[in-house]
Amino acid sequence: MATQERAVRTRNALIESAAELFGRDGFEPVSLALISARAGVSSGALHFHFPSKEALAEAVVRLAGQRLDEITSRSTGRPLQMLIDAMHLLAQALRSDAVLRAGFDLSCNSARVEASRDLRRTWQEWVEGALDRAEREGTLAHGVTAQDVANAVVAAAAGIETLGSRDPRWYSHATVTGFWALLLPRLVEGPALGELMASGSAGDCAAFA
Repeated sequence: MATQERAVRTRNALIESAAELFGRDGFEPVSLALISARAGVSSGALHFHFPSKEALAEAVVRLAGQRLDEITSRSTGRPLQMLIDAMHLLAQALRSDAVLRAGFDLSCNSARVEASRDLRRTWQEWVEGALDRAEREGTLAHGVTAQDVANAVVAAAAGIETLGSRDPRWYSHATVTGFWALLLPRLVEGPALGELMASGSAGDCAAFA
């Protein structure tokens, strides 16, 4: 058991180190030797787990995908509030999680890595599904379509992801809250608007600034 646990720790350390370096320096300049040195792991141990830098990048994408799935699955309740909460949680995670940031970048650049998932596409499809449900339950205002809202939300999230990598203030609770506070009055009419919280309804949504 101790050997298995040590192997898991070594693998995770390599993935975390690779994500940090890919995010800081880009995929091409980073060598396996640099990754193993940052992780405190021998080159032999690295090659035992990952035969190539591309395989290591794919592991980053897979782990980032799992973390994105956790974010979207944590949101419960009415579809539009679920979406608000998930966007807050995504911004929070992108600020603190190098694996998630690197996974988004690597998965969307097929010129560098042939990733098994496109995480931006995964997020887009989840957003579209949430808004389809909101439209079917009658939450959206007259004349507002689920696809139009999805386009705006996906574009905003992509902007936060990209700009936040250079200026973490884009990941802030205030930024995401401001986006929803501006958008919600256009999306929802009547009493339903008062039931929605632009700042997020989950406790961990409001826990970061």
